[in-house]
Amino acid sequence: MNINNNHLVIMAGGVGSRFWPMSTTDYPKQFIDVLGCGRTLIQLTYDRFEGVCPAENIWVVTSDKYATEVKKQLPDIKDDHILREPCRRNTAPCIAYVSWKIKSINPKANMVVTPSDHVVMNVKEFQRVICSAMKFTTSSDAIVTLGMTPNRPETGYGYIEADLSFPSNSNKEIYRVDSFKEKPDLATAERYLKKNSFFWNSGIFVWNVSTIVNALRVYQPAISKVFERLLPYYFTENEQQLIDEQFPLCESISIDYAIMEKADEIFVFPASFGWSDLGTWGSLHLNSSKDSYNNVLIGSNIKMYESRNCIVHTTQEKKVVIQGLDGYIVAEKDDTLLVCRLSEEQRIKDFAE
Repeated sequence: MNINNNHLVIMAGGVGSRFWPMSTTDYPKQFIDVLGCGRTLIQLTYDRFEGVCPAENIWVVTSDKYATEVKKQLPDIKDDHILREPCRRNTAPCIAYVSWKIKSINPKANMVVTPSDHVVMNVKEFQRVICSAMKFTTSSDAIVTLGMTPNRPETGYGYIEADLSFPSNSNKEIYRVDSFKEKPDLATAERYLKKNSFFWNSGIFVWNVSTIVNALRVYQPAISKVFERLLPYYFTENEQQLIDEQFPLCESISIDYAIMEKADEIFVFPASFGWSDLGTWGSLHLNSSKDSYNNVLIGSNIKMYESRNCIVHTTQEKKVVIQGLDGYIVAEKDDTLLVCRLSEEQRIKDFAE
């Protein structure tokens, strides 16, 4: 596999504001240091692909209003590799745009597409899986999605059902997909967990550029035609104006519905590398290191007394002393302080905003 043909696409257009008060629709979670490690989620995403894709082959697709922040946080990315969406149209148009642009300069490109706001704890294993999947797609027409081995009956993720009876010939860790499942209720999730053929849908995809472009032509011809017509204008001064005019014409549809549930050569790579789609304070609590009382403390000056099952995120150099809480979120950002039950976080955020 020629690493110079490897391209990374980071999708960073989401408006994730669930980590309120730190994140808002104007400053979503991919741009904040959720883990208190000194790097934001989009920076951690960029970091974990070091050695997998050359820096000059990294792309970010984001909303026009976030493009300046992307450049600020990832200054090494070329300006013309930060693709600005004029409006939200879900993941299929986003992927179509960047795929056609990459194909215009490298028809042999091999691509990995990832969200910008996920967490990976075992980066070495993540890189091994990605490199193995990219080697598989270099010489095939396969579309590969990473499936996370579940460790609990999670109702917040979609699932992938794999046919584990026969692995692919060229990679014994990769299997054909039987079906994609919507986010289940608890009883269904518990049933999935009892089987070994169901995996969480990570939303991380690997394919070569010809494969995805051809799939778009077949299954989403209207979207494909929009970006194919713009081939003469990529990397020119007219590109953004034309994207602003044409992008809103695309149907708003996810890549799962647009391609994954329709195409034939769909495969899953079951993996386990400490992955989480951090969607809530509760998920951050679940996936973070805890003290002996099941508290997650993110901040340098936090004292807990007679408290348990809490998550405290206070990183702005304030001394925080908490006594007598059980199952609470305590989080601050500038002039806003949130104190609420973990079980009530969505209701309180809606009320506060």
